[in-house]
Amino acid sequence: MYSLLFQSLRARFAIVVALVVLLLSCIFGAVIGESSISRLKEQTGRQLSEYAYSMVDRLDRDMSSRAKGLTVLSQLEALRNTADIDQARALLDHLSEQFPSYSWIGLTDAQGKVLASTDGLLLGADISKRPVFSNAREQTFIGDVHEAVMLAKLLPNPSGEAMKFVDISMPINNDAGQLTGVLAAHLSWEWAAEVGRSLFEPLQKRLPGLEFLVISKDGTVLLGPKEMIGKPVGIALHTGGGQSGSVERWQDGRLYLAGAAQSVGVDGYPGLGWTVITRQPAEAAFAQAHSLRNEILLWGGILSIVFAIIGWIVAGILTGPVNLIADAAARLSEGADVSIPLLKGAREVETLSIAIRHLVDSLTRKGGQLALVEGIAYRDVVTGLPNRAALDKYIEALGSEVQAPPEFGVLCLDLDGFKPVNDRFGHAVGDELLREVGTRLLSAVREGDIAVRHGGDEFVLLLRLRTGESLDNLQSAAQRIIAKLAEPVLLAGEPIKIGCSIGATLWTSGDFTAALAQADAALYRAKRAGKSQAMFHQSSGSTAPGIEAEALAP
Repeated sequence: MYSLLFQSLRARFAIVVALVVLLLSCIFGAVIGESSISRLKEQTGRQLSEYAYSMVDRLDRDMSSRAKGLTVLSQLEALRNTADIDQARALLDHLSEQFPSYSWIGLTDAQGKVLASTDGLLLGADISKRPVFSNAREQTFIGDVHEAVMLAKLLPNPSGEAMKFVDISMPINNDAGQLTGVLAAHLSWEWAAEVGRSLFEPLQKRLPGLEFLVISKDGTVLLGPKEMIGKPVGIALHTGGGQSGSVERWQDGRLYLAGAAQSVGVDGYPGLGWTVITRQPAEAAFAQAHSLRNEILLWGGILSIVFAIIGWIVAGILTGPVNLIADAAARLSEGADVSIPLLKGAREVETLSIAIRHLVDSLTRKGGQLALVEGIAYRDVVTGLPNRAALDKYIEALGSEVQAPPEFGVLCLDLDGFKPVNDRFGHAVGDELLREVGTRLLSAVREGDIAVRHGGDEFVLLLRLRTGESLDNLQSAAQRIIAKLAEPVLLAGEPIKIGCSIGATLWTSGDFTAALAQADAALYRAKRAGKSQAMFHQSSGSTAPGIEAEALAP
Protein backbone atom coordinates (compact mmCIF):
# COMPACT_ATOMS: atom_id res chain seq x y z
CA MET A 1 0.00 0.00 0.00
CA TYR A 2 2.80 2.39 0.91
CA SER A 3 4.59 1.36 -2.29
CA LEU A 4 1.52 2.19 -4.37
CA LEU A 5 1.14 5.55 -2.64
CA PHE A 6 4.82 6.33 -3.28
CA GLN A 7 4.48 5.44 -6.93
CA SER A 8 1.40 7.68 -7.22
CA LEU A 9 3.23 10.63 -5.64
CA ARG A 10 6.14 10.22 -8.08
CA ALA A 11 3.80 10.18 -11.06
CA ARG A 12 1.91 13.22 -9.85
CA PHE A 13 5.16 15.08 -9.15
CA ALA A 14 6.59 14.26 -12.57
CA ILE A 15 3.40 15.54 -14.22
CA VAL A 16 3.56 18.79 -12.23
CA VAL A 17 7.18 19.41 -13.27
CA ALA A 18 6.39 18.74 -16.93
CA LEU A 19 3.37 21.05 -16.83
CA VAL A 20 5.31 23.87 -15.15
CA VAL A 21 8.06 23.75 -17.79
CA LEU A 22 5.54 23.46 -20.62
CA LEU A 23 3.50 26.32 -19.20
CA LEU A 24 6.55 28.56 -19.00
CA SER A 25 7.47 27.68 -22.57
CA CYS A 26 3.97 28.42 -23.83
CA ILE A 27 3.84 31.74 -21.99
CA PHE A 28 7.24 32.86 -23.27
CA GLY A 29 6.59 31.56 -26.78
CA ALA A 30 3.10 33.04 -27.12
CA VAL A 31 3.76 36.40 -25.44
CA ILE A 32 7.18 37.08 -26.98
CA GLY A 33 6.19 35.68 -30.40
CA GLU A 34 2.90 37.52 -30.76
CA SER A 35 4.33 40.77 -29.39
CA SER A 36 7.23 40.64 -31.83
CA ILE A 37 4.95 39.79 -34.76
CA SER A 38 2.82 42.81 -33.90
CA ARG A 39 5.85 45.10 -33.79
CA LEU A 40 7.26 43.62 -37.00
CA LYS A 41 3.94 44.25 -38.72
CA GLU A 42 4.18 47.95 -37.89
CA GLN A 43 7.90 48.37 -38.50
CA THR A 44 8.19 46.28 -41.67
CA GLY A 45 5.01 47.91 -42.99
CA ARG A 46 6.58 51.34 -42.41
CA GLN A 47 9.68 50.15 -44.26
CA LEU A 48 7.54 48.97 -47.20
CA SER A 49 5.90 52.42 -47.25
CA GLU A 50 9.37 53.98 -47.46
CA TYR A 51 10.27 51.69 -50.39
CA ALA A 52 7.03 52.77 -52.11
CA TYR A 53 7.93 56.42 -51.49
CA SER A 54 11.39 55.88 -53.00
CA MET A 55 9.82 54.35 -56.12
CA VAL A 56 7.20 57.07 -56.63
CA ASP A 57 9.77 59.79 -55.95
CA ARG A 58 12.08 58.23 -58.55
CA LEU A 59 9.27 58.10 -61.13
CA ASP A 60 8.32 61.74 -60.47
CA ARG A 61 11.91 62.91 -60.72
CA ASP A 62 12.55 60.99 -63.94
CA MET A 63 9.37 62.37 -65.53
CA SER A 64 10.29 65.89 -64.42
CA SER A 65 13.81 65.52 -65.85
CA ARG A 66 12.53 64.31 -69.20
CA ALA A 67 10.03 67.15 -69.44
CA LYS A 68 12.75 69.68 -68.65
CA GLY A 69 15.07 68.11 -71.21
CA LEU A 70 12.46 68.41 -73.97
CA THR A 71 11.75 72.00 -72.88
CA VAL A 72 15.41 72.88 -73.44
CA LEU A 73 15.33 71.09 -76.80
CA SER A 74 12.24 73.05 -77.89
CA GLN A 75 14.19 76.31 -77.59
CA LEU A 76 16.83 75.27 -80.13
CA GLU A 77 16.84 77.24 -83.35
CA ALA A 78 16.93 74.03 -85.37
CA LEU A 79 13.39 73.23 -84.22
CA ARG A 80 12.01 76.77 -84.14
CA ASN A 81 13.13 77.44 -87.71
CA THR A 82 11.86 74.65 -89.96
CA ALA A 83 13.56 76.04 -93.06
CA ASP A 84 16.23 73.34 -92.70
CA ILE A 85 14.05 70.40 -91.69
CA ASP A 86 16.88 67.89 -92.26
CA GLN A 87 18.79 69.44 -89.37
CA ALA A 88 15.75 69.02 -87.13
CA ARG A 89 15.42 65.36 -88.15
CA ALA A 90 19.09 64.70 -87.41
CA LEU A 91 18.72 66.33 -84.01
CA LEU A 92 15.70 64.18 -83.10
CA ASP A 93 17.41 60.98 -84.25
CA HIS A 94 20.48 61.83 -82.17
CA LEU A 95 18.32 62.43 -79.10
CA SER A 96 16.55 59.08 -79.61
CA GLU A 97 19.91 57.28 -79.82
CA GLN A 98 21.09 58.85 -76.56
CA PHE A 99 17.83 58.18 -74.70
CA PRO A 100 16.37 54.85 -75.90
CA SER A 101 13.41 55.18 -73.54
CA TYR A 102 11.94 57.71 -76.02
CA SER A 103 10.09 55.41 -78.42
CA TRP A 104 9.16 58.29 -80.71
CA ILE A 105 9.90 62.04 -80.93
CA GLY A 106 8.26 64.22 -83.55
CA LEU A 107 8.05 67.84 -84.65
CA THR A 108 4.79 69.11 -86.19
CA ASP A 109 3.75 72.32 -87.85
CA ALA A 110 1.06 74.58 -86.38
CA GLN A 111 -1.69 72.45 -88.01
CA GLY A 112 -0.49 69.12 -86.55
CA LYS A 113 1.31 67.66 -89.57
CA VAL A 114 4.49 65.74 -88.64
CA LEU A 115 7.47 67.49 -90.26
CA ALA A 116 10.29 65.51 -88.65
CA SER A 117 10.41 62.38 -86.50
CA THR A 118 12.75 59.72 -85.22
CA ASP A 119 13.39 57.03 -87.85
CA GLY A 120 10.85 58.80 -90.07
CA LEU A 121 7.91 57.18 -88.24
CA LEU A 122 4.55 58.93 -88.88
CA LEU A 123 6.34 61.44 -91.12
CA GLY A 124 3.69 63.52 -92.90
CA ALA A 125 0.88 62.14 -90.71
CA ASP A 126 -1.79 64.45 -89.32
CA ILE A 127 -1.91 64.14 -85.50
CA SER A 128 -3.92 67.30 -84.90
CA LYS A 129 -6.72 65.29 -83.27
CA ARG A 130 -4.37 63.45 -80.92
CA PRO A 131 -4.08 64.70 -77.30
CA VAL A 132 -0.31 64.88 -77.65
CA PHE A 133 -0.85 67.77 -80.11
CA SER A 134 -4.14 69.37 -79.12
CA ASN A 135 -3.24 69.64 -75.42
CA ALA A 136 0.21 71.12 -76.08
CA ARG A 137 -0.70 74.12 -78.24
CA GLU A 138 -0.49 76.52 -75.32
CA GLN A 139 1.52 74.79 -72.57
CA THR A 140 3.54 71.69 -71.75
CA PHE A 141 1.39 68.54 -71.68
CA ILE A 142 2.22 65.30 -69.83
CA GLY A 143 -0.30 62.53 -70.49
CA ASP A 144 -0.96 59.40 -68.48
CA VAL A 145 -0.12 55.85 -69.58
CA HIS A 146 -1.96 54.75 -72.72
CA GLU A 147 -1.67 52.55 -75.82
CA ALA A 148 -0.70 54.15 -79.12
CA VAL A 149 -2.23 51.91 -81.77
CA MET A 150 -0.77 53.63 -84.86
CA LEU A 151 2.76 53.90 -83.44
CA ALA A 152 2.74 50.40 -81.91
CA LYS A 153 2.29 48.90 -85.38
CA LEU A 154 5.42 50.67 -86.61
CA LEU A 155 7.77 49.98 -83.69
CA PRO A 156 9.59 46.67 -83.08
CA ASN A 157 7.85 44.61 -80.38
CA PRO A 158 9.72 41.35 -79.61
CA SER A 159 7.52 40.50 -76.61
CA GLY A 160 4.25 40.76 -78.54
CA GLU A 161 2.53 42.41 -75.57
CA ALA A 162 0.55 45.64 -75.87
CA MET A 163 2.93 48.61 -75.98
CA LYS A 164 2.20 51.50 -73.63
CA PHE A 165 3.50 55.04 -73.60
CA VAL A 166 3.52 58.30 -71.64
CA ASP A 167 3.09 61.51 -73.66
CA ILE A 168 5.27 64.61 -73.20
CA SER A 169 4.70 67.52 -75.57
CA MET A 170 5.08 71.30 -75.63
CA PRO A 171 4.46 74.24 -77.98
CA ILE A 172 7.19 75.77 -80.13
CA ASN A 173 6.79 79.50 -80.71
CA ASN A 174 8.69 81.92 -82.87
CA ASP A 175 10.27 85.16 -81.61
CA ALA A 176 6.92 86.90 -81.93
CA GLY A 177 5.31 84.36 -79.61
CA GLN A 178 3.25 82.74 -82.37
CA LEU A 179 2.76 78.97 -82.46
CA THR A 180 4.89 77.36 -85.17
CA GLY A 181 4.51 73.75 -84.13
CA VAL A 182 4.56 71.19 -81.34
CA LEU A 183 7.43 69.02 -80.10
CA ALA A 184 5.89 65.68 -79.05
CA ALA A 185 7.40 62.53 -77.54
CA HIS A 186 6.16 59.07 -76.58
CA LEU A 187 8.07 57.70 -73.58
CA SER A 188 8.03 53.89 -73.40
CA TRP A 189 6.33 52.62 -70.25
CA GLU A 190 9.06 49.95 -70.06
CA TRP A 191 11.16 52.72 -68.49
CA ALA A 192 9.02 52.55 -65.33
CA ALA A 193 9.43 48.78 -65.14
CA GLU A 194 13.21 49.20 -65.36
CA VAL A 195 13.13 51.75 -62.54
CA GLY A 196 11.22 49.25 -60.40
CA ARG A 197 13.64 46.43 -61.16
CA SER A 198 16.68 48.55 -60.30
CA LEU A 199 15.15 49.50 -56.93
CA PHE A 200 13.56 46.23 -55.85
CA GLU A 201 15.73 43.40 -57.22
CA PRO A 202 18.43 43.98 -54.52
CA LEU A 203 15.72 44.11 -51.84
CA GLN A 204 14.07 40.89 -53.02
CA LYS A 205 17.14 38.92 -51.92
CA ARG A 206 16.43 39.96 -48.33
CA LEU A 207 12.64 40.18 -48.51
CA PRO A 208 11.33 37.09 -50.37
CA GLY A 209 8.21 37.65 -52.42
CA LEU A 210 8.56 41.46 -52.42
CA GLU A 211 6.54 43.02 -55.28
CA PHE A 212 5.64 46.52 -56.40
CA LEU A 213 2.59 47.85 -58.26
CA VAL A 214 2.02 51.21 -59.95
CA ILE A 215 -1.63 52.28 -59.76
CA SER A 216 -3.26 54.96 -61.90
CA LYS A 217 -5.34 57.79 -60.53
CA ASP A 218 -8.55 55.80 -61.16
CA GLY A 219 -7.27 52.72 -59.30
CA THR A 220 -6.20 50.64 -62.33
CA VAL A 221 -2.96 48.63 -62.15
CA LEU A 222 -0.47 50.09 -64.64
CA LEU A 223 2.55 48.04 -63.63
CA GLY A 224 2.87 44.90 -61.53
CA PRO A 225 2.10 41.18 -61.85
CA LYS A 226 0.91 40.39 -65.39
CA GLU A 227 -2.41 38.98 -64.28
CA MET A 228 -3.30 42.28 -62.54
CA ILE A 229 -2.29 44.80 -65.23
CA GLY A 230 -5.26 46.76 -66.55
CA LYS A 231 -7.55 45.65 -63.70
CA PRO A 232 -8.76 47.55 -60.61
CA VAL A 233 -6.45 47.08 -57.65
CA GLY A 234 -9.40 45.94 -55.54
CA ILE A 235 -8.26 47.22 -52.11
CA ALA A 236 -8.34 50.54 -50.28
CA LEU A 237 -5.08 52.48 -50.61
CA HIS A 238 -3.67 54.12 -47.47
CA THR A 239 -1.07 56.71 -48.56
CA GLY A 240 -1.15 59.21 -45.69
CA GLY A 241 2.01 60.34 -43.92
CA GLY A 242 3.41 58.02 -41.29
CA GLN A 243 1.45 54.98 -42.47
CA SER A 244 2.95 51.78 -41.11
CA GLY A 245 1.40 49.47 -43.71
CA SER A 246 -1.48 47.02 -43.37
CA VAL A 247 -2.17 43.32 -43.70
CA GLU A 248 -5.02 42.64 -46.13
CA ARG A 249 -6.35 39.80 -48.25
CA TRP A 250 -5.94 40.52 -51.98
CA GLN A 251 -7.88 39.25 -54.96
CA ASP A 252 -5.70 36.13 -55.26
CA GLY A 253 -6.87 35.08 -51.77
CA ARG A 254 -3.47 35.58 -50.10
CA LEU A 255 -2.63 37.84 -47.18
CA TYR A 256 -0.06 40.54 -47.90
CA LEU A 257 1.72 43.13 -45.76
CA ALA A 258 1.66 46.27 -47.91
CA GLY A 259 2.80 49.89 -47.85
CA ALA A 260 1.82 52.65 -50.29
CA ALA A 261 2.87 56.16 -51.37
CA GLN A 262 1.19 58.58 -53.79
CA SER A 263 2.82 60.84 -56.35
CA VAL A 264 2.77 64.51 -55.38
CA GLY A 265 5.08 65.80 -58.11
CA VAL A 266 8.50 67.44 -57.84
CA ASP A 267 10.20 70.66 -58.98
CA GLY A 268 7.09 72.14 -60.58
CA TYR A 269 5.99 68.84 -62.12
CA PRO A 270 2.52 68.18 -60.59
CA GLY A 271 2.58 64.42 -61.05
CA LEU A 272 -0.05 62.19 -62.67
CA GLY A 273 -1.62 60.91 -59.47
CA TRP A 274 0.14 57.53 -59.58
CA THR A 275 0.29 55.41 -56.43
CA VAL A 276 3.01 52.84 -55.77
CA ILE A 277 2.24 49.84 -53.56
CA THR A 278 4.95 47.54 -52.21
CA ARG A 279 3.75 44.25 -50.77
CA GLN A 280 5.16 41.05 -49.31
CA PRO A 281 3.27 37.84 -48.52
CA ALA A 282 2.42 37.80 -44.82
CA GLU A 283 3.87 34.31 -44.34
CA ALA A 284 7.21 35.53 -45.71
CA ALA A 285 7.16 38.84 -43.82
CA PHE A 286 6.68 37.12 -40.47
CA ALA A 287 8.53 33.87 -41.22
CA GLN A 288 11.46 34.53 -38.88
CA ALA A 289 9.21 35.51 -35.99
CA HIS A 290 7.06 32.39 -36.46
CA SER A 291 10.16 30.21 -36.67
CA LEU A 292 11.61 31.59 -33.46
CA ARG A 293 8.29 31.24 -31.64
CA ASN A 294 7.93 27.63 -32.78
CA GLU A 295 11.50 26.91 -31.72
CA ILE A 296 10.73 28.23 -28.23
CA LEU A 297 7.66 26.00 -28.03
CA LEU A 298 9.56 22.97 -29.37
CA TRP A 299 12.37 23.31 -26.86
CA GLY A 300 9.80 23.86 -24.14
CA GLY A 301 8.09 20.61 -25.05
CA ILE A 302 11.39 18.70 -25.12
CA LEU A 303 12.50 20.11 -21.79
CA SER A 304 9.13 19.35 -20.23
CA ILE A 305 9.64 15.67 -21.05
CA VAL A 306 13.22 15.71 -19.75
CA PHE A 307 12.19 17.29 -16.50
CA ALA A 308 9.30 14.90 -16.10
CA ILE A 309 11.79 12.00 -16.22
CA ILE A 310 14.09 13.73 -13.76
CA GLY A 311 11.16 14.42 -11.47
CA TRP A 312 10.08 10.79 -11.61
CA ILE A 313 13.55 9.61 -10.57
CA VAL A 314 14.20 12.04 -7.72
CA ALA A 315 10.66 12.75 -6.54
CA GLY A 316 11.21 11.11 -3.16
CA ILE A 317 13.71 13.75 -2.02
CA LEU A 318 12.69 16.69 -4.19
CA THR A 319 9.14 17.35 -3.02
CA GLY A 320 10.06 20.17 -0.65
CA PRO A 321 12.66 21.99 -2.81
CA VAL A 322 10.53 21.61 -5.93
CA ASN A 323 7.74 23.48 -4.21
CA LEU A 324 10.12 26.45 -3.94
CA ILE A 325 10.99 26.18 -7.62
CA ALA A 326 7.34 25.84 -8.66
CA ASP A 327 6.44 28.91 -6.61
CA ALA A 328 9.17 30.98 -8.29
CA ALA A 329 8.13 29.70 -11.73
CA ALA A 330 4.50 30.65 -11.10
CA ARG A 331 5.50 34.17 -10.05
CA LEU A 332 7.73 34.46 -13.13
CA SER A 333 4.86 33.44 -15.40
CA GLU A 334 2.78 36.20 -13.79
CA GLY A 335 5.40 38.78 -14.79
CA ALA A 336 7.24 39.20 -11.45
CA ASP A 337 10.93 40.10 -11.59
CA VAL A 338 12.26 36.99 -9.85
CA SER A 339 14.80 34.31 -10.65
CA ILE A 340 14.67 30.58 -10.15
CA PRO A 341 16.43 29.79 -6.82
CA LEU A 342 19.68 27.84 -6.96
CA LEU A 343 19.19 25.11 -4.35
CA LYS A 344 22.08 23.34 -2.63
CA GLY A 345 21.99 19.94 -0.97
CA ALA A 346 20.99 16.87 -2.88
CA ARG A 347 22.63 16.60 -6.27
CA GLU A 348 19.32 15.99 -8.03
CA VAL A 349 17.75 19.08 -6.46
CA GLU A 350 20.68 21.26 -7.48
CA THR A 351 20.63 19.86 -11.04
CA LEU A 352 16.94 20.59 -11.41
CA SER A 353 17.22 24.17 -10.20
CA ILE A 354 20.21 24.87 -12.49
CA ALA A 355 18.44 23.35 -15.51
CA ILE A 356 15.35 25.51 -15.01
CA ARG A 357 17.55 28.61 -14.68
CA HIS A 358 19.19 27.69 -18.00
CA LEU A 359 15.77 27.28 -19.57
CA VAL A 360 14.78 30.80 -18.55
CA ASP A 361 18.10 32.13 -19.89
CA SER A 362 17.53 30.29 -23.18
CA LEU A 363 14.06 31.73 -23.56
CA THR A 364 15.43 35.19 -22.79
CA ARG A 365 18.08 34.78 -25.49
CA LYS A 366 15.37 33.80 -27.98
CA GLY A 367 13.59 37.01 -27.07
CA GLY A 368 16.84 38.85 -27.84
CA GLN A 369 16.96 37.20 -31.26
CA LEU A 370 13.44 38.41 -31.97
CA ALA A 371 14.50 41.91 -30.92
CA LEU A 372 17.36 41.66 -33.44
CA VAL A 373 14.87 40.81 -36.20
CA GLU A 374 12.89 43.91 -35.23
CA GLY A 375 16.05 46.05 -35.49
CA ILE A 376 16.26 45.41 -39.25
CA ALA A 377 13.28 47.70 -39.77
CA TYR A 378 15.20 50.62 -38.19
CA ARG A 379 18.11 50.62 -40.65
CA ASP A 380 18.36 52.27 -44.07
CA VAL A 381 19.22 49.54 -46.61
CA VAL A 382 21.68 51.68 -48.60
CA THR A 383 23.72 53.65 -46.03
CA GLY A 384 23.26 51.52 -42.93
CA LEU A 385 22.26 54.65 -41.02
CA PRO A 386 19.12 54.76 -38.89
CA ASN A 387 15.98 55.51 -40.93
CA ARG A 388 12.86 57.59 -40.29
CA ALA A 389 11.34 54.88 -38.10
CA ALA A 390 14.46 54.89 -35.91
CA LEU A 391 14.29 58.70 -35.62
CA ASP A 392 10.62 58.52 -34.55
CA LYS A 393 11.45 55.88 -31.94
CA TYR A 394 14.41 57.95 -30.66
CA ILE A 395 12.22 61.05 -30.26
CA GLU A 396 9.53 58.95 -28.57
CA ALA A 397 12.12 57.62 -26.11
CA LEU A 398 13.27 61.16 -25.30
CA GLY A 399 9.69 62.17 -24.53
CA SER A 400 9.33 59.32 -22.04
CA GLU A 401 12.36 60.32 -19.97
CA VAL A 402 11.52 61.33 -16.41
CA GLN A 403 14.07 64.12 -16.23
CA ALA A 404 13.97 67.14 -18.52
CA PRO A 405 15.06 66.18 -22.06
CA PRO A 406 18.47 67.48 -23.19
CA GLU A 407 18.92 70.30 -25.68
CA PHE A 408 19.71 69.38 -29.27
CA GLY A 409 20.85 71.00 -32.45
CA VAL A 410 18.67 69.81 -35.36
CA LEU A 411 20.46 69.78 -38.76
CA CYS A 412 18.68 69.12 -42.06
CA LEU A 413 21.27 68.25 -44.70
CA ASP A 414 20.74 67.97 -48.48
CA LEU A 415 23.49 66.89 -50.89
CA ASP A 416 24.50 69.36 -53.64
CA GLY A 417 25.34 67.83 -56.99
CA PHE A 418 24.19 64.30 -56.19
CA LYS A 419 21.65 64.02 -59.01
CA PRO A 420 24.19 64.69 -61.83
CA VAL A 421 26.44 61.97 -60.37
CA ASN A 422 23.47 59.58 -60.21
CA ASP A 423 22.46 60.40 -63.81
CA ARG A 424 26.00 60.10 -65.17
CA PHE A 425 27.32 57.01 -63.40
CA GLY A 426 24.10 55.16 -62.55
CA HIS A 427 22.34 54.25 -59.37
CA ALA A 428 24.91 51.68 -58.26
CA VAL A 429 27.59 54.38 -58.05
CA GLY A 430 24.99 56.71 -56.52
CA ASP A 431 24.35 54.18 -53.76
CA GLU A 432 28.10 53.82 -53.15
CA LEU A 433 28.33 57.59 -52.84
CA LEU A 434 25.44 57.62 -50.34
CA ARG A 435 27.18 54.94 -48.29
CA GLU A 436 30.36 57.05 -48.20
CA VAL A 437 28.30 60.06 -47.10
CA GLY A 438 26.80 57.95 -44.31
CA THR A 439 30.28 56.88 -43.18
CA ARG A 440 31.52 60.47 -43.12
CA LEU A 441 28.50 61.67 -41.20
CA LEU A 442 29.07 58.98 -38.56
CA SER A 443 32.71 60.08 -38.22
CA ALA A 444 31.63 63.72 -37.85
CA VAL A 445 29.22 63.24 -34.93
CA ARG A 446 29.90 62.51 -31.27
CA GLU A 447 28.64 59.78 -29.00
CA GLY A 448 25.06 60.55 -28.06
CA ASP A 449 24.32 62.15 -31.44
CA ILE A 450 22.26 60.48 -34.17
CA ALA A 451 22.58 60.73 -37.97
CA VAL A 452 19.53 59.59 -39.99
CA ARG A 453 18.89 59.12 -43.70
CA HIS A 454 15.55 60.89 -44.07
CA GLY A 455 14.98 59.90 -47.71
CA GLY A 456 16.65 60.33 -51.11
CA ASP A 457 19.76 62.49 -50.59
CA GLU A 458 18.43 64.14 -47.44
CA PHE A 459 19.77 63.50 -43.94
CA VAL A 460 18.81 64.66 -40.45
CA LEU A 461 21.31 64.99 -37.56
CA LEU A 462 20.46 65.46 -33.88
CA LEU A 463 23.50 66.84 -32.04
CA ARG A 464 23.18 66.69 -28.26
CA LEU A 465 24.44 69.93 -26.69
CA ARG A 466 26.66 69.48 -23.66
CA THR A 467 26.67 71.85 -20.70
CA GLY A 468 27.91 75.28 -21.76
CA GLU A 469 27.49 74.63 -25.50
CA SER A 470 25.32 76.90 -27.64
CA LEU A 471 24.65 77.91 -31.24
CA ASP A 472 28.38 78.65 -31.70
CA ASN A 473 29.17 74.96 -31.30
CA LEU A 474 26.35 74.06 -33.69
CA GLN A 475 27.79 76.43 -36.30
CA SER A 476 31.22 74.84 -35.95
CA ALA A 477 29.75 71.37 -36.33
CA ALA A 478 27.87 72.42 -39.49
CA GLN A 479 31.06 73.79 -41.03
CA ARG A 480 32.98 70.62 -40.20
CA ILE A 481 30.32 68.53 -41.91
CA ILE A 482 30.30 70.79 -45.02
CA ALA A 483 34.08 70.51 -45.23
CA LYS A 484 34.01 66.75 -44.65
CA LEU A 485 31.48 66.06 -47.41
CA ALA A 486 33.30 68.40 -49.82
CA GLU A 487 36.32 66.06 -49.89
CA PRO A 488 36.45 64.08 -53.19
CA VAL A 489 35.37 60.43 -53.30
CA LEU A 490 37.08 57.96 -55.63
CA LEU A 491 34.31 56.06 -57.41
CA ALA A 492 34.06 54.49 -60.89
CA GLY A 493 37.78 55.13 -61.38
CA GLU A 494 37.69 58.88 -60.95
CA PRO A 495 37.36 61.40 -58.12
CA ILE A 496 33.79 62.59 -57.55
CA LYS A 497 33.09 65.77 -55.63
CA ILE A 498 29.79 66.86 -54.18
CA GLY A 499 28.77 69.29 -51.48
CA CYS A 500 25.95 69.82 -49.07
CA SER A 501 23.64 72.52 -47.77
CA ILE A 502 22.52 72.62 -44.15
CA GLY A 503 19.56 74.12 -42.34
CA ALA A 504 19.70 74.09 -38.54
CA THR A 505 17.84 75.12 -35.42
CA LEU A 506 18.03 74.65 -31.66
CA TRP A 507 15.51 72.28 -30.11
CA THR A 508 15.15 72.86 -26.40
CA SER A 509 11.48 72.07 -25.81
CA GLY A 510 8.18 71.65 -27.59
CA ASP A 511 7.21 69.54 -30.57
CA PHE A 512 10.15 68.03 -32.48
CA THR A 513 8.15 68.20 -35.72
CA ALA A 514 8.06 71.99 -35.44
CA ALA A 515 11.84 72.12 -34.86
CA LEU A 516 12.40 69.86 -37.87
CA ALA A 517 10.23 72.15 -40.00
CA GLN A 518 12.30 75.18 -38.87
CA ALA A 519 15.54 73.43 -39.85
CA ASP A 520 14.01 72.38 -43.18
CA ALA A 521 12.98 75.97 -43.92
CA ALA A 522 16.52 77.12 -43.11
CA LEU A 523 17.83 74.48 -45.52
CA TYR A 524 15.76 75.92 -48.38
CA ARG A 525 17.20 79.37 -47.61
CA ALA A 526 20.69 77.90 -47.78
CA LYS A 527 19.88 76.31 -51.14
CA ARG A 528 18.61 79.59 -52.53
CA ALA A 529 21.67 81.43 -51.18
CA GLY A 530 24.04 79.44 -53.35
CA LYS A 531 24.35 75.99 -51.72
CA SER A 532 27.34 74.61 -49.76
CA GLN A 533 26.21 76.84 -46.94
CA ALA A 534 24.54 76.58 -43.54
CA MET A 535 21.54 78.64 -42.47
CA PHE A 536 20.22 78.78 -38.93
CA HIS A 537 16.65 79.40 -37.83
CA GLN A 538 16.20 82.50 -35.68
CA SER A 539 13.01 83.07 -33.70
CA SER A 540 11.42 86.45 -34.33
CA GLY A 541 12.34 88.98 -31.69
CA SER A 542 15.15 86.89 -30.15
CA THR A 543 18.85 86.68 -30.89
CA ALA A 544 21.42 84.38 -29.35
CA PRO A 545 24.47 86.28 -28.03
CA GLY A 546 26.86 87.10 -30.82
CA ILE A 547 25.02 84.95 -33.37
CA GLU A 548 23.42 86.07 -36.63
CA ALA A 549 20.87 83.90 -38.42
CA GLU A 550 22.60 84.32 -41.77
CA ALA A 551 24.52 82.10 -44.16
CA LEU A 552 27.93 80.88 -43.04
CA ALA A 553 30.83 80.81 -45.47
CA PRO A 554 31.65 77.29 -46.62
